[in-house]
Amino acid sequence: MSRTRRAATLALVAVAAAALPASAHVTVNPSTAEQGGFAKLSFRVPTEKDDASTTRLEVNLPADHPVASVSVKPHAGWTFTVTKTTLAKPIQSDDGAVTEAVTKILWSGGRIAPGEFDEFDVSVGPLPTDTDELVFKTVQGYSDGSVVRWIDLRTPGGTEPEHPAPVLHLVAKAGSTPSPSASAAAATPAPNAVSVSAADVRGAKRTARTGVALGAAALALAVVGLARRRRA
Repeated sequence: MSRTRRAATLALVAVAAAALPASAHVTVNPSTAEQGGFAKLSFRVPTEKDDASTTRLEVNLPADHPVASVSVKPHAGWTFTVTKTTLAKPIQSDDGAVTEAVTKILWSGGRIAPGEFDEFDVSVGPLPTDTDELVFKTVQGYSDGSVVRWIDLRTPGGTEPEHPAPVLHLVAKAGSTPSPSASAAAATPAPNAVSVSAADVRGAKRTARTGVALGAAALALAVVGLARRRRA
């Protein structure tokens, strides 16, 4: 094989490899919600194995940022159990102090066949206001007894880990007061910004009116001159 043909073949192989789909992960959807609000979260679970089905799903809620209210939607063919943990610092809610919170949800008894996926729904809230993300470390169990632990954390600027944990990103509620740093940034003019005063605007308007008047006078003189030439 010539060097040119070999290079072309390698290029085609590289393109084909890049086109292959990435491995499916356990994810939480939507991936973004408002701080302080309620959200319906769906944990999407694909079966990646070709010779075993998913039969168990364990989702761990972060104990360092607990959520006062957690409700699990019944799922046909599956049963679920929840684990609650006593909080070192109670959560203040509209109904008073909450001293324990759900920290684990376990679904079992169902089956997700190879090549299929399913979703498990949970309603949570109010979402914390003192963090910008919630990490849900998840364990997926298979019918052959094996497990996949979706618990790895992403590092800023780093490559995606092999088994990333589902992450819910939290954003400030619309209309909320911006942080002091954001307010300072908005009040600081850009380095190349030009300051224009009211006097500058009035001067520009006078200049524009003068230009229009001179243009009109010149046009009138031209018309008079053209009429005189025609009469002559």
